[in-house]
Amino acid sequence: MDVSVVICVYTEERWDDIREAVASVEGQRRGPHELILVVDHNPDLQLALKREYPDAVVVENGHERGLSGGKNTGAEIATGDIVAYLDDDAVADPGWLEALEEGFQDPATVGVGGRTEPLWAAGSRPRWFPREFDWTVGCTYRGMPERRARVRNVMGGNAAFRREAVTGVGGFSSGIGRSVQGRKSRPLGCEETEFCIRLSQRRPGSVILFEPGAVIGHKVSAQRSRLAYLRSRCYAEGLSKALVAASVGAGDGLSSERSYATRTLPLGVLRGLGDALRGDLAGLGRAGAIVIGLAWTTWGYALGTARLKLRGGGS
Repeated sequence: MDVSVVICVYTEERWDDIREAVASVEGQRRGPHELILVVDHNPDLQLALKREYPDAVVVENGHERGLSGGKNTGAEIATGDIVAYLDDDAVADPGWLEALEEGFQDPATVGVGGRTEPLWAAGSRPRWFPREFDWTVGCTYRGMPERRARVRNVMGGNAAFRREAVTGVGGFSSGIGRSVQGRKSRPLGCEETEFCIRLSQRRPGSVILFEPGAVIGHKVSAQRSRLAYLRSRCYAEGLSKALVAASVGAGDGLSSERSYATRTLPLGVLRGLGDALRGDLAGLGRAGAIVIGLAWTTWGYALGTARLKLRGGGS
């Protein structure tokens, strides 16, 4: 199968990150059919990338500003059978594309997501930061499968879909996720969650896989390593989950979250307290961060749901 790799970019501030992401794609054992760089309404960056990468397809986001529009543009431009998405601040292991492609050997498979490891700016994980909340920094978190398994949805920065599946169900929703990229936007998310659920609903029998062999490293800035960001990201996730539930129904929209909140997080709190009793006092911080994260996410979801009801259920 031919695989088109799409990297959505938006700011010159990530120039070095973009170059490393592109280099990691160029270094794949199984090279891509094409590399597509989608620039989010930034003509200067688009021109610079065209000069830097004459062999890549460099295009402007043809939709509403934001990550969903960029992903949809990439799928529309792509000529490969599979569209693989990589974050602009991520680095793919050499076997990344090979592992993603192998997941599509079953014709029923419409999407495959890989394992994303955090690359902490400080060089190591903050001791208080619980692995259960690695999703707040765009990474695989404790509670996800450890082997290849069928999942409800994948994480958008390390994922691949059949191209016709993306375009056939209307692509990613611009009403969910980061409608305005950049540091000043609220850190919303879930565009890939809503898309995967909608894809499965419209195409019964479709399979979405988690493939831990498709590994990337995702850079985590010092700012995102702080408790204040975790709180903000959890609150925004709650708001996003309210939009997802309104779009695809609470049953499918919150199925994974119920197990996560009732099993994974309580076990994480007990693990942190146990670590503290064994002398690792940072375990208290991890347990406390889990409680705070769940509380902020729940508050965001409750507030988001209330706002939608006041608007008559619109998004």
